[in-house]
Amino acid sequence: MTARRLLERFLRYVRIDTTARFEADGYPSSPGQLELGRLLVAELQALGLNDARQNEHGIVWATIPPTVSPQAPAIAFCAHLDTSPETSGAGVRPKVIENYAGGDIVLEGDPSKVIRVADNPDLESLHGRTIITSDGTTLLGADDKAGVAIIMETASRLVEHPEIPHGPIRICFTCDEEIGHGVSKLTVEDFAATVCYTLDGHGSGEIDVETFSADQAVVTIQGVNIHPSIAKGRMTNAVRVVAEFIARLPRDRLAPEAAEGREGFLHPYELAGGVAETKLKILLRDFDAAQLTAQAALLQQIADEVKPLFPKAQIQIAIERQYRNMAEGLVREPRAVAYAEEALRRLGREPRRTIVRGGTDGSRLTEMGLPTPNLSCGGHNPHSPLEWACLEEMLESVEWLVALAERWAGENA
Repeated sequence: MTARRLLERFLRYVRIDTTARFEADGYPSSPGQLELGRLLVAELQALGLNDARQNEHGIVWATIPPTVSPQAPAIAFCAHLDTSPETSGAGVRPKVIENYAGGDIVLEGDPSKVIRVADNPDLESLHGRTIITSDGTTLLGADDKAGVAIIMETASRLVEHPEIPHGPIRICFTCDEEIGHGVSKLTVEDFAATVCYTLDGHGSGEIDVETFSADQAVVTIQGVNIHPSIAKGRMTNAVRVVAEFIARLPRDRLAPEAAEGREGFLHPYELAGGVAETKLKILLRDFDAAQLTAQAALLQQIADEVKPLFPKAQIQIAIERQYRNMAEGLVREPRAVAYAEEALRRLGREPRRTIVRGGTDGSRLTEMGLPTPNLSCGGHNPHSPLEWACLEEMLESVEWLVALAERWAGENA
C-alpha cells in the first residue's frame, strides 16, 4: 500500500466519464460506468479475486476470502461509479498539488474558478499534504471515485498481506447513485453480509449515522392552449400557473438557501413544459420522516390557493417515496457504528459522528435491512467544479478499512 499507487488509481478512475443521466432509459444511465466497471473487474481479478464480475446491470462484485475462521461475520464495502449530472464529468483533467503551501487555489482551466480557503476551512489543516483538483472546467469526480480507489487499495492491501486477520469481505460498486437508483438492482441477499460501509463521505474520520428522509413531488399542471391571437378568455397558460405556484413556496424557511443543520426543505429543481402542460419536480427533505407528510400537505395547500386564480387549470401532485433516515435502521446493529469508531481509535484518531444533509446508497440499504453507515473518503465540494480531494485523507480511509476488517475478524457470525 503506497500513497503513490492510491493516487495513480484515483487519477485513472476520474479520467473515465461516468456522468449519470436523468434522461436515460437504461441502467446504468451512461456507458462510462460500464467502462469503469470493466476496468475494476480486471484489476480485482489481477489481485486473484477470481469471483470478481460485472453483472448484467453494470454492478461490480468481488469477495476477499477470509484469513480467519469462516464463521467471522462477512462485511461489505461499497462505493458508486457514477458522478453527478450537475457538473460535467467529461474530459476531467486532474491537477495534483504536492506539498500544498496554503492559500487559495486558482484552477488553471478557468481562472474564474477559485477554491478559496475562506470557503474551505479544511484546507488550513492540510498544509504539506497532496491536494487534487480538476482544472475548473469539470468536476473532479472524488464523489465517489475517491471511495472506489480507497476500496480497491484496501483490497490490494489485504490480498498482499494475508497475515492481517479478517473475515469475508464483499466489495460492491453500484451505478447511478447520483440520480437515485444506486440500489435499484440490489437486494440485501446479494451482499450476504452482516453490515456494509459506504465510502462516500466528507474529509477524514467522519461516520455519517443519519441522512435525510426523502420524497419527491411531481407537480403536473394542465393548461388550455390556443393560438395567442384568439386567446382572450380562452387560454390558460400552464407556465403562468407554475410561476404562481413557485412564487408561493417558502423562501425564508423550508428552502435549501435558508436551511442548515437539522432543518429540512422543499427544493424545486426541475421545470419543463409549455402552455398546455408543465411539470415541476420538488425534493422534500427532512431528518424526521413525519415532516415529509407536512411538506406534502403544504404543497397541496399551495395548489388549492392557486387553483381559483386559474379555474380551467388542472393541478395534480404525485408524491414518490425515495429513502429514509439511516438512523432508523442502524439501531438494529449497533456494532456497525461502534466497531468503526473502535477501529479508528486503534489508529490513534478520534472519530466524529456526523449527519448528511442528503442521502447515500446506505440510506436505502439500511432501510432494506442491511445496516450501512457512511465513512469519510477524502472528498470536498462534491458536484462542483470546485471539488477537491486530499490524498492523505484518502490514505487514512484505507488504513481505517483495514483496521475495521481486523475489528470484525474476532466476532462470531
